[in-house]
Amino acid sequence: MIGQARHRVVVIGAGFGGKYAARALRNAPADVTVINGTNHHVFEPLIYQVATGVLSPGEVATPVRELFRGQPNTEVLLGWVTDVDTDGRTVTATAPGGLPYQVPYDTLIVAAGTAQSYFGNDRFAAHTISLKSIDDAVELRSRILTAFEMAELATDPAEQARWMTFAIVGAGPTGVELAGQIAEIAHRTLPGEYRRIDPATARIVLIDAAPRILPTFSPGSSAAAARRLRELGVEIHVNTLVTDVSAAGVQVTAAGAGTFIEAMTRVWSAGVAAAPLAARIAAATGAPTDRSGRILVEPDLTVPGHPEIFVVGDLMSLDGLPGVAQVSIQGGGHAGRTIRRRLAGKPTGRPFHYFDKGNIATVSRFSAVADLRGVRLSGLAGWLLWLGVHWAYLPRGRNRASSLIRWAVTFLGRSRPERAVTARQAGIPTRTVLEPAEATPART
Repeated sequence: MIGQARHRVVVIGAGFGGKYAARALRNAPADVTVINGTNHHVFEPLIYQVATGVLSPGEVATPVRELFRGQPNTEVLLGWVTDVDTDGRTVTATAPGGLPYQVPYDTLIVAAGTAQSYFGNDRFAAHTISLKSIDDAVELRSRILTAFEMAELATDPAEQARWMTFAIVGAGPTGVELAGQIAEIAHRTLPGEYRRIDPATARIVLIDAAPRILPTFSPGSSAAAARRLRELGVEIHVNTLVTDVSAAGVQVTAAGAGTFIEAMTRVWSAGVAAAPLAARIAAATGAPTDRSGRILVEPDLTVPGHPEIFVVGDLMSLDGLPGVAQVSIQGGGHAGRTIRRRLAGKPTGRPFHYFDKGNIATVSRFSAVADLRGVRLSGLAGWLLWLGVHWAYLPRGRNRASSLIRWAVTFLGRSRPERAVTARQAGIPTRTVLEPAEATPART
């Protein structure tokens, strides 16, 4: 452990909020400990491209230790934080293998992120896959590609149709981007590679209870995205409520009528809820929470009555701010700068001011929509902006270089650089012990 004589700052989570909070403390007279459940930071806006074979996990995941290699006052610990003792100012975490450990703090920054929300229907989780981690993305990629393989093996047309139906619940940016990419796999990447099926006949169904897709975007951008998705063959079902999910498909209700959509691949991207740690911190501090379980923070992002605890990113609730990357980035930076000012003896308590840079979402190859402070872009112009923004925010070096190459291969051609599915991912039994060959008479 780093020497304890100086002020101790513990950062829970190495997502956007935790990353930018710790970076803001680079030159502070403090010892910083970053605790994260995995050894990598995920660039979540591009995780759907791992799920659809465009990028590899390494291009959207950067080792946390690499992020802070040049920051001598920062150490990184692997583990999931399970509890916070606000009186004793101690964080309890569990390392892989179940080994518990504790880390003391003087100031705590909570950036633990969110979990998937099923709106009270947690049973849906058993029959859907979400897209919150690298593990999720790799598994979904396997399911998408394996679905076409299973359709090729099927002899019953109805079974083929079930395998080639993809139901996506939630028409926010993740759902829209995923639907567009699956459609392009079916229409651009796979045709000509199969002999019994036509991948272009795949059915991609996008479902949302809201009256339009991309509800946080302007109506014009939402309409432009919907037009492009329909051109790709995506079915859009808005004002549609999911009432049940099973291994065979999704039950939906629209205008009082129920319909069952048979689909072997079911993706849930409909909502998020606060990580369980939020409830523990709220109980320990008496802090109020919103309907999603996020902690209602003070204007400076501290917990009411606990100025030593900051909550940033998706776990905080303040003035209706959305759970997007920019809120996490700016909130983490604000918390780090506030701590730096405290340690320098300068006035603190400055409220957090979020600068809304707008919304942007890619729909397909050469097509995206963007709302930028009154300016609306769509089509190629929006896509070029999307490309530039995401490239700029990727970690420097290999991530940027290799991503550009893979984007060129995918968007200028028809290939997908990442289409390998291992036998284990596909659920195919693998032989671990070679059976002995039949004995043969020895030669004399």
